[in-house]
Amino acid sequence: MANEEIIGFHKGSLSTLYKERQELHRIITIVDQLMKGHTEELKKLGVDIAAEAQAAQEAPQGLEEQIDDPNRLA
Repeated sequence: MANEEIIGFHKGSLSTLYKERQELHRIITIVDQLMKGHTEELKKLGVDIAAEAQAAQEAPQGLEEQIDDPNRLA
């Protein structure tokens, strides 16, 4: 391959990846806004989000986490 073709390939790849990153950022922004809205509504309804998060962390592991746990057979 000629040097110019290789340079063009890499420039095109970077351009595509940059556009993909921009789209991902846009999606994350939308998801964050939706999560914020739901959180605010739950707070208005008297749900303690911090307590719910703590309870979820202390809950027994789900099946996927048990499968991924390298110490499960020890």
